[in-house]
Amino acid sequence: MDLCAIGARIKAARERAGYTQEDLAAELEMSPTHISVLERGVKTPKLETLVKIANTLRVSTDMLLQDVAIYSSDGIASELSIAISKLPRKEQEKILNAIRALTE
Repeated sequence: MDLCAIGARIKAARERAGYTQEDLAAELEMSPTHISVLERGVKTPKLETLVKIANTLRVSTDMLLQDVAIYSSDGIASELSIAISKLPRKEQEKILNAIRALTE
């Protein structure tokens, strides 16, 4: 299991969500040091912790574990979905039309 890759995805999701390590630690009732250790891939997160992190950062556990889980949903599709969902409706429709044009 590539703990560094999982940690990097946790960090990227945290930053996209606008959290500092301290903010996320407070939300999860953990120490900032523990968040840092997980993001650097020094320790394996417990399942309960991983789920709490994913829920707090509004990402799927599949996205965080995409290189580990053989039968996970597509991490790229999940990341695209999250990014697109943050856009205004008109922008979402433009992207959908572009994707349709490219895949038909």
